[in-house]
Amino acid sequence: MKFEKGSIKRDLSRYTIYFVLLGLVILMSALSRNFFTYTNITNIFVLESARAIMTIGMGLVMITKGIDLSVASVAALASVISGSLVQEMAYSGRLFPGLGYVPAWAALLAGLAVGLLIGILNGWLVAYIKLPPFIATLGTTTIAVGVAYSYTNSFPVPNLRGDFKIIAQASIGNVPVIIIYVAVLAVIAWIILNKTRLGKRIYAIGGSESAARVSGISIEKTKMTVYIISSVLAAFAGILLAGRSGAGNSILAKGYELDAISAAAIGGVSMNGGIGTLGGMMIGMLILGVLNNGMLLLGISPYYQMILKGIIILIAVTIDLRRTLKTN
Repeated sequence: MKFEKGSIKRDLSRYTIYFVLLGLVILMSALSRNFFTYTNITNIFVLESARAIMTIGMGLVMITKGIDLSVASVAALASVISGSLVQEMAYSGRLFPGLGYVPAWAALLAGLAVGLLIGILNGWLVAYIKLPPFIATLGTTTIAVGVAYSYTNSFPVPNLRGDFKIIAQASIGNVPVIIIYVAVLAVIAWIILNKTRLGKRIYAIGGSESAARVSGISIEKTKMTVYIISSVLAAFAGILLAGRSGAGNSILAKGYELDAISAAAIGGVSMNGGIGTLGGMMIGMLILGVLNNGMLLLGISPYYQMILKGIIILIAVTIDLRRTLKTN
């Protein structure tokens, strides 16, 4: 059997991120005996679930050479909208006087509707008004945050009903249902990227928008679709965070947009568009999760985690730029 040097090098490069994750797990396991336990590994998956859901949407947007800075604010707004509809009787009516019992599924749909509306706005601004994605989503971020603060008067929305919290807190056997949500959404996203026309259009637009347009791809509709997906997933993540904590909050998920961008970039999604895999996005998210968890177990300050994330972002983007220059 003959092996080509270039082929081996490409294969090693493709799976480098998996080796990085494996190395981190081995390192953290050696440094802390509390790391590699079923309870702690499950906690990592649960704690990173909302970020993982946001990363899926962010990754799709980034492959089209875009970015969505509004995901954290969408999550916060969805959490207070849905949460305000399912408060315990002692609290219900503070935001909606005279409103009777609202089923948990209706509150869930209300939160997702928030994501849908902001996603449509983002997509319209980017695809049809031709605003740079950074500017468009920065503007909607400010709008969503302002709406959330004014809606709650900067107060949390506490004491959510049990039938709503169970959406995020339930388990099937020993597996928290929130992990199952992430797995199902990841599979759906993988199918979209690899087995559908939409996926091919997403990659084509990121690779060369002008070539994609010449080939008959509707740039505007495709971009609109990915921004809607990103925003709806962010809203769902916010609802799950509210369900887990038992309260909606205007500052919920603060900084999660940077985590989603970091995870996607670490996972190999190019900032220049056209490159990225769903598996890479999820591994990138797990790398951040393992680092966060391991540093906490070792008693390292959370502030150093922020420094480390910044360094990782710079390294990932630098590697991406060097790779892009080589291919060009």
